[in-house]
Amino acid sequence: MMDFPDMSRARRPGFWSTLRLGARMMMRDARAGELRLLVLALVVAVAAVTSVGFLADRVGRALERDAGQMLGADLVLDADEPVPAAFMDEARGRGLAVSSTWQFPSMVGAGDGAQLAALKAVEPGYPLRGALRVTDAPFAPEAATRDIPPEGAVWVDGQLLSLLNLKVGDSLNVGDAHLRIDRVITYEPDRGMQFVNVAPRVLLRASDLPATGLIAPGSRIGYALLVAGQPDAVAGYSAWLNRNLKRGQKVATLESGRPEVRRTLDRAQRFLSLVALLAVLISAVAVALAAGRYMARHRDGVAVMRCLGAVQSQVSRMLTLEFTLVGLFSSAAGCLLGYAVHQVLVMLLGSLIDTALPAPSAIPALQGLLTGLLLLLGFALPALAQLRHVPPARVLRRDADALSARSAFGYALGATGFALLIWWFAGDAKLGAVVAGGFLGAFAVFALVAWLCILGLARVRGLAAGLPALRFALAGVVRRRAATITQVCALAVGLMALLLLTMTRTDLIQGWQRTLPPDAPNRFLINVQPDQRQAVTDALTREGLGRISLSPMVRGRLIAVNGKPVGPDDYEEPRAKRLVDREFNLSYGDELPSSNRIEQGRWLAPGSSEVSLESGLAKTLGIKLGDSMTFDVAGQQVVASVSGTRRVDWDTMRVNFFAILPPASLADMPQSWITSFYLPPEKAAVLPALVREFPNLTVFDVGAILQQLQSVLNEVGRAVQLLFLFTLAAGVLVLSAALTATRDERMREAAVLRALGATRSQLARSQRIELWAVGGLAGLLAAAGATAIAWVLSTQVFDFTITLSLWPWVAGIVAGMLGAWAGGALALRGVLRTPPLVTLRET
Repeated sequence: MMDFPDMSRARRPGFWSTLRLGARMMMRDARAGELRLLVLALVVAVAAVTSVGFLADRVGRALERDAGQMLGADLVLDADEPVPAAFMDEARGRGLAVSSTWQFPSMVGAGDGAQLAALKAVEPGYPLRGALRVTDAPFAPEAATRDIPPEGAVWVDGQLLSLLNLKVGDSLNVGDAHLRIDRVITYEPDRGMQFVNVAPRVLLRASDLPATGLIAPGSRIGYALLVAGQPDAVAGYSAWLNRNLKRGQKVATLESGRPEVRRTLDRAQRFLSLVALLAVLISAVAVALAAGRYMARHRDGVAVMRCLGAVQSQVSRMLTLEFTLVGLFSSAAGCLLGYAVHQVLVMLLGSLIDTALPAPSAIPALQGLLTGLLLLLGFALPALAQLRHVPPARVLRRDADALSARSAFGYALGATGFALLIWWFAGDAKLGAVVAGGFLGAFAVFALVAWLCILGLARVRGLAAGLPALRFALAGVVRRRAATITQVCALAVGLMALLLLTMTRTDLIQGWQRTLPPDAPNRFLINVQPDQRQAVTDALTREGLGRISLSPMVRGRLIAVNGKPVGPDDYEEPRAKRLVDREFNLSYGDELPSSNRIEQGRWLAPGSSEVSLESGLAKTLGIKLGDSMTFDVAGQQVVASVSGTRRVDWDTMRVNFFAILPPASLADMPQSWITSFYLPPEKAAVLPALVREFPNLTVFDVGAILQQLQSVLNEVGRAVQLLFLFTLAAGVLVLSAALTATRDERMREAAVLRALGATRSQLARSQRIELWAVGGLAGLLAAAGATAIAWVLSTQVFDFTITLSLWPWVAGIVAGMLGAWAGGALALRGVLRTPPLVTLRET
């Protein structure tokens, strides 16, 4: 019970007096253990939020600050024509460093061998951010360098040496020039995933470019202006540049320059946010249960305070101050713990970005503070607010207080604020809606199912007349209807989050990894001519490279939509302008590709004049189902109506196309064929022999990019396992709070039953049966909820499918029964050992 200050001498104390009283109450409750579960739940929730928040904040600001590490500069201007001198003069006038690059595909060779390569001419100072890495021979130790090739020399990919059977020191024919191979290049910070960039690289000095004779009027060359300097100067230049951009010019960003890295990092961030959100949601349940127990145990104390002269406003101020101090203390402790844990996450995920992370900002700490305070506001204060309405007459009449409409409004207001916090923290409206909405909906369904089960037990408990332990268990469940429903819901929600997290660690992450398995295609083979299809397929199949499937590729330009001519000037969005301004890679086929799925409409009808579009392209160009599209293919117009849109999984590294038409529309057009496949390291010699047999073939090696993305998968898996500890701790707190909430009531019931003749062993068996029943039902409900939410997350948020299995159902029921029994043994220990007379005297 509480030790009270003398209220009769200070009916209306001032602020500082009330603050002292609130602090005294907090210290007294803390020593008595009344606040233990509440504080632990807040600390776990805040630590989960801040650990991921600190990491996301630092990584996000590192991407903004050091996007140049992946772009080679702070800002990159890409252009189809030479960059105007005025753009360079403006940058230099603002004190910025500039450098230019020229990039284009070209055939290079030695002797009788030839190979398509991605040529890149650079000026001294390149790259302005980051560094190149080179070696003296293939597979030799690499080293970072800020130099560029000397005059008369080139640096090349190791793949090019094997394709042309060359070595460092040999001569390479680049156009009209004969350049010495000086080093092997292993890494470029600004190398993206465009086909021209994944072809074997040849890096040369810009001063050697005129000697090659490769630049002529009409040449398709990518020009780039690299700019670096102080952030304010770069921002000012970027604003000036965007006002003066012309057709064929665009400012590259991390999203446009390295979309595969940005997409992978975003998905990793969503995984980590999901785990933290689950920990917060479970902690919210623990906070609500702990606050309810606090209210129940302090009603009598508040009634005595009211008898001694305390008014409602005074009680409210004391409780508000006490729990504000609790919230601030718990949030501060959670922020410190979260900061420590995020340092471990940095070590686990440090290689995602090869750069020093900046110091964290105050935003994650603010999120943590708001998390703690909103948890109290939404799930503790409504219960505590009922204490101010405890009448002095409760000293004589110990009847229960009903939930007031004002308290219900408090719950609704707090839950709304908490939902907004989840949305803010998740940074993804869909992720926040699925998790928060899924758990709120599941809680309501769990409560309904538990209520129906209790109604059923009330009707059948008479059948257990000859089994005292079972009869006592059924009677306890039915009599403590509200408490039983609360326990089932709390345990089910906690178990559901744990099961969902376990599925996240296994099924969801494995589903993500299945989109990028170890044997994902790491080579693209293009420019296969129609008369070479069978021979190339047979050659690759003989080498044991699996089932090789070639896809046709037809070049075509979109010239009209619904009969109206279109061009770059018809669109505002830069990506739409670029798409209309270049040729599409069209394809044709009778069947939907395995890595695609229909999103709207239907697949192509055989023999029709239809087209199936990638959904992102259709959205960017504003094309709808039924619209007519006209393509110019080698001077011939092909008209097709949109039959449907497809969701394309670009992460699979398989061959995919924006637009697919029926064979009747394109089969007779000029075309080449393309395929992708996995080439094991031990069979690296296969491709040079193939290229020597078919010199027109072009091979793209994307193995380095795959290794980077697969390393992200492994690191995210380890980070999720670390954050799993937060959710596990929150689940234990929920279990303890749910069982502890009924401890006092169980002690009184046990005392009455023992006074009426029940034995301790009968009551112990009754308690175990009740806990097993509650735990089994909670586990069953948790498995159903976790499976449903996992399916929605995988299909709507993470864009891949999972394989639903039986293990969550078995694990949920078993874990629920064992968890309820073990938790009951700890939370309810001493209930049956307390002498009945002691309990009845205290009641």
